[in-house]
Amino acid sequence: MTLLVGGFESHVLFDSGASNCFITPERAEKSGIRSSAGESAGMVKVAGGGFLSTLGRARGVEIEIAGQSMPADLVISPVELYDVILGMDWLSHYRVHLDCYRGRVVFERDAGRLVYQGVRPTSGSIVISAIQAEQLLERGCEAYLATISMSESGAGVVMGDIEVVQDFEDVFQSLKGLPPSRSDPFTIELEPGTAPISKTPYRMAPAELAELKKQIEDLLSKGFIRPSVSPWGAPVLFVKKKDGVSDFVSITEIDLASGYHQIPIDEADVRKTAFRTRYGHFEFVVMPFGLTNAPAAFMRLMNDVFREYLDVFVIIFIDDILVYSRSQEEHATHLRLVLEKLREQKLFAKLSKCSFWQREMGFLGHIVSAEGVSVDPAKIEAIRDWPRPSSATEIRSFLGLAGYYRRFVKGFATMAQPMTKLTGKDVPFVWSAECEESFSQLKEMLTTTPVLALPEPGKPYMVYTDASGIGLGCVLMQEGRVIAYASRQWQGSERNRPTHDLELGAVIFALKIWRSYLLGETVQVFTDHKSLQHIFTQPMMNARQTRWVEFLADYQVSINYHPGKANLVADALSRRRYDSAVERDVESLVGEEVCARDCEAAWSAS
Repeated sequence: MTLLVGGFESHVLFDSGASNCFITPERAEKSGIRSSAGESAGMVKVAGGGFLSTLGRARGVEIEIAGQSMPADLVISPVELYDVILGMDWLSHYRVHLDCYRGRVVFERDAGRLVYQGVRPTSGSIVISAIQAEQLLERGCEAYLATISMSESGAGVVMGDIEVVQDFEDVFQSLKGLPPSRSDPFTIELEPGTAPISKTPYRMAPAELAELKKQIEDLLSKGFIRPSVSPWGAPVLFVKKKDGVSDFVSITEIDLASGYHQIPIDEADVRKTAFRTRYGHFEFVVMPFGLTNAPAAFMRLMNDVFREYLDVFVIIFIDDILVYSRSQEEHATHLRLVLEKLREQKLFAKLSKCSFWQREMGFLGHIVSAEGVSVDPAKIEAIRDWPRPSSATEIRSFLGLAGYYRRFVKGFATMAQPMTKLTGKDVPFVWSAECEESFSQLKEMLTTTPVLALPEPGKPYMVYTDASGIGLGCVLMQEGRVIAYASRQWQGSERNRPTHDLELGAVIFALKIWRSYLLGETVQVFTDHKSLQHIFTQPMMNARQTRWVEFLADYQVSINYHPGKANLVADALSRRRYDSAVERDVESLVGEEVCARDCEAAWSAS
């Protein structure tokens, strides 16, 4: 895993077999880490009975995980493969559990569990020289010879081995002909007076031409396209395509086979889909990929088909169907219902792209499991390995990718602010130490994101709020688990409001940003401002307070007094400084920082 050790990125191994923590002399020198006074060189015994020389011990070296400092005493010694090894002295001190199956490190804290998702380092080479191999063998290391061969994704999947799925072989057949007529065929509406557009084909590389010819022959054989005499004609573009919640026990993901091609086009609009190639002029009779309104049309079909199951045990995104259940027995029933719908509507899935009866899986760039939702390590590898930006355009690209996961990072906008400044108009590009720190910190936080707990409708919520002269902070909880944190700075004349209004404003802010969770649910609000308990019976109110009390009437909410010392998280968030120049979308605050949930679940995704 990659962590900040002494302020510098280092490849770290969590090793429950080591009694102490170690750092290599090279990393110690680069990080400016020196042996503490009174610590002398010596020897330590290693696995296999050998000994390793030490150059002293550096005490209290800062190790940053998820924005928190967890100092360690590091023995300076020439260990191999990793820059730093964190042993049992550090692991036991911070109450660490190693989840080897999921590649996670779990910290048990008074405030709740913090789950660190590891990412295998890629910058450190796993290829060693013959001399290094010989040295390792001399030390008694075991060596194995393995032959690796490539195989296509999905190879080895046997339908007869999958419960329930084995009864629906027809649903997983390849598309061999035109889809059936549907009640809502795809139509293309044009603005009145639009003249036909026809362009000559683009030049293509030999490999592209070979692929184009292959696909045209395949589409013709299935009847998806036909020769055309339409006055319309678009050039062909190639786009690479990948081919290859709470308390849930099973997840299945079903991916439809060439989903768009399973919707026919209205005959009157077929001519508008015409395209030109060096191999001829053709037009689609089924919905092609690439049309602006094609995703919306396909989503409309999927929503109509699965309407009664949506948000009950089915989630849909375009042609991906996620089926989730609280037990194995429930999941068998749910999966059967979904496959029966596909059979009834003559919609076909691709077996090699489906996953069945899983406990966790990747979905839309996230890992969905019983614990909640976390960042998919495979998706953030690109962020972790991103080179230092050298222009404003490169900064925008980095922040655009990283921003997709901002809800997992507390204070994302504030952290990114030094880099964001460089993207302004007519701002000279000067990469400062502050920008470098911002860049490194963002990468570190995105590779150590905690798990976002999922709210459960029907169960009561607790909202803790606090306000200070700087801003406000609030925490959303349910059954002792943190669902989300949020905070913002007061702006303009807001700072001049009386304390009573500031505290009430924090309550209103929390209810507004978490409206989608809280409306219609039982909500207990806890504040350290005692007089807010009586806001509903307060005899005299100003105009602002009157508006806010009317707003509160929309919620099933009670306001309770909670002493400031017992409301530490909201208090800390309210006193945190933010750059007022950073404007943030209210919805993006939801789930900025999260803790893991103590529950087990299983998912199935299709």
